[in-house]
Amino acid sequence: MAVIIKNAEEIAAMRVAGRLAAEALDYIGQFIKPGITTNEIDKLIHDYHINVQGGYPAPLGYGNPPFPKSCCTSVNHVICHGIPDDKPLKNGDILNIDVTIIKDGFHGDSSRMYAVGEISPQARRLINITHESMMAGISVVKPGATLGDIGYACQQVVENAGYSMVQEFCGHGVGRGFHEEPQVLHYGRRHTGLKLQPGMIFTIEPMVNQGKRQLRILNDGWTVVTKDHKLSAQWEHEVLVTENGYEILTISPLTGKP
Repeated sequence: MAVIIKNAEEIAAMRVAGRLAAEALDYIGQFIKPGITTNEIDKLIHDYHINVQGGYPAPLGYGNPPFPKSCCTSVNHVICHGIPDDKPLKNGDILNIDVTIIKDGFHGDSSRMYAVGEISPQARRLINITHESMMAGISVVKPGATLGDIGYACQQVVENAGYSMVQEFCGHGVGRGFHEEPQVLHYGRRHTGLKLQPGMIFTIEPMVNQGKRQLRILNDGWTVVTKDHKLSAQWEHEVLVTENGYEILTISPLTGKP
């Protein structure tokens, strides 16, 4: 599969989809407090995507086995692809919510970390370093840079902070397809891999473990957890390669911050 270079019309549609994903993550923030269940979060996201935004949740029914919910909710030591359930969140939990909305045939994909009540300084540091890693990867995006440059930038922040980068999952091209080429690794060597061109759109979404990088996948076929049960965090933005740099398509409309 070749990398799809988006034209002006497709980029405009991706801006809309990206904004809607970010709006959904803004919207859900007010509900994140001890006692809410991830199933309740999932229903709020589902209804918001369909009834307010006029789109459709891409995760619902995606993959094999089909993903049973409308967003991913990954709590504490869950690295990614957590399936919403009826267990209430408790004070001190950390939560990643990963949403992807389909709007007019295009995908807006983003995830954020949320603190449930008061979290520990250690958990806060993990969340902050993971965000810093993502932003370091984004900062090197420009025509002529390579995928290895992105991976290297993400990896340096994480390992210098004493954490581990998950290597089995990566960012990806996105557009009409939920997952397109290229694969965007969050580790690597500078000046290696595919050269970036204007019109490419992909996600950068480092998954960072407090302990070792090893993981296991639960019997549901989706939920990925740290093997040592230590905390994990993730952030995700959708990024467009522009003529002279990058544009983040999933910046929060509420705060204006990435």
